[in-house]
Amino acid sequence: MRQRELSGSTGIQVSQLCLGAMPFGTDVDEETAFAILDRFVEAGGTTIDTANCYSFWVPGGVGGESETVLGRWLSRRGGRDGLVLASKVGSGPGAHGGAEGLAPEVIRTQLAGSLQRLGVDHLDLYYAHREDRDTPDEQTLAAFHEAVIEGKVRTLGASNHAAWRLAETRALAEARGWTPYTVVQQRYSYLLPRPATALPEGGHVHASDDLLDLVRSRGLTMFAYSTLLWGSYTRPDRPLPEHYQHPGTERRLQALREVADELGVTVNQVVLSWLIGGDPAVVPIVGVSSVAQLDEVLAAVDVDLPVELRKRLDETC
Repeated sequence: MRQRELSGSTGIQVSQLCLGAMPFGTDVDEETAFAILDRFVEAGGTTIDTANCYSFWVPGGVGGESETVLGRWLSRRGGRDGLVLASKVGSGPGAHGGAEGLAPEVIRTQLAGSLQRLGVDHLDLYYAHREDRDTPDEQTLAAFHEAVIEGKVRTLGASNHAAWRLAETRALAEARGWTPYTVVQQRYSYLLPRPATALPEGGHVHASDDLLDLVRSRGLTMFAYSTLLWGSYTRPDRPLPEHYQHPGTERRLQALREVADELGVTVNQVVLSWLIGGDPAVVPIVGVSSVAQLDEVLAAVDVDLPVELRKRLDETC
């Protein structure tokens, strides 16, 4: 698996695919999680994504399970050499029923908890998991910059942010001499929800044309989550959510099937190859619950999507 450098002159190299660890410790048991992690690294994967809140919404979950399992795996492995670890803050349950937000004390406390659960002294990438418009940006950005200066975080990212908010916070950080967000993580896949649809998953924000343009024009690095839409591309038992049901969906699905048949690969592999080689190029986050599922998505890095087939996919709407 090839590597690419994160934006921001950090020298951090990330793999073409990022392994999403969200279900580890809740929906995916520890033994299976360890097997998935071992296989991912064996295949050349280096980049693993988690969050402090994963997965408090699962029955029996309280948050932190994913980081805890990752920490035990790192301990068994003998360390983090060669790996890029990303976590997030801001979406955990807050004191008054909403999200915990991005106040400085939340960032400091939750970062300490993430490092402890993972058993490491720093994160390679730390995200603001969602916007917090109740906390002044100056306070949030200063706390994130402090974490970088202290060596607890190497670089910063923003997830689920509107494009204009991302641009504003970057400008503010640069004006103050603070570390800006140089990595973006947003929901994105080949199929698109209906325009102006509010996504039912709390906190999810789909990548807009404006955000993609910002990433492209400012040389940012973009990670995409929910890339395979929870198996809905290929599994009859997982129909597409209602907000994806519009005329363009069937046309794009048909184009995907035709391209997959021409190349002799799976639809999932075409989707991931389309993301990896797009403009802007995207690092897909892949979440799996078995080694067999992982092996399918790993093969996507070897799928060569010819220019004419990519054009067909791009122009289908």
